Amino acid sequence: SAVAFKNAKQFEQAKDACLREAVAHENNRAYLFQPLQRNSAEMQKLPEAVQLIEKASMMYLENGTPDTAAMALERAGKLIENVDPEKAVQLYQQTANVFENEERLRQAVELLGKASRLLVRGRRFDEAALSIQKEKNIYKEIENYPTCYKKTIAQVLVHLHRSDYVAAERCVRESYSIPGFSGSEDCAALEQLLEGYDQQDQDQVSEVCNSPLFKYMDNDYAKLGLSLVVPGGGIKKKSATPQAKSEGAAAPAAEEDEDEYAGGLC
Repeated sequence: SAVAFKNAKQFEQAKDACLREAVAHENNRAYLFQPLQRNSAEMQKLPEAVQLIEKASMMYLENGTPDTAAMALERAGKLIENVDPEKAVQLYQQTANVFENEERLRQAVELLGKASRLLVRGRRFDEAALSIQKEKNIYKEIENYPTCYKKTIAQVLVHLHRSDYVAAERCVRESYSIPGFSGSEDCAALEQLLEGYDQQDQDQVSEVCNSPLFKYMDNDYAKLGLSLVVPGGGIKKKSATPQAKSEGAAAPAAEEDEDEYAGGLC
């Protein structure tokens, strides 16, 4: 009956609220001692708790309360992030879908951003590239163009870490259709970055990646910039030595390999 369902739903809500509070408490303790207690009973409780929260969120969705469902899924993502980042990505993506279905794009894109950063942190670059593209599409839809420029920087860094120069260049080329991009400092920096990478000029690449524009991005992307190495080990053009020149002689072959690899990924 309707009364029985209502009671069941209230019980589920109460259980969910208690569960989230208890798990948050456990997680805080576990996080403090994470290196020592990674396999402790506390850490093992988390996946089970997250599974229960997921079940509760599905009930909220079925019962027409998507906000509560999204809140539960996001909480679950935060709880599991340090233990199972892969699961957290999945939960953040689910939350983003709930918001997108409700046409709440700003909330959706915020959750996609969390998923993208976790994917980058886990060096899952193929998935990260797709996730950032989704973010960029939404920012374009809500006409937040300056953020589209920043997402293009993130995309390019991810593609270059995938050794896919072709995809990186395509991202910049396609961004010319975004209002204001072609005159932006973001665009100028990206053109300089791609040129340096293509010419195997590590100095030029490092200069761009150490600029405030790159260094003050989200930490995960800033790190990608700082760790970016050009193909073939690079040539320090400003302090060229005979050794560097001999490396340079081998460079075209290395570049050829990169291009071949890049082509295969497209």
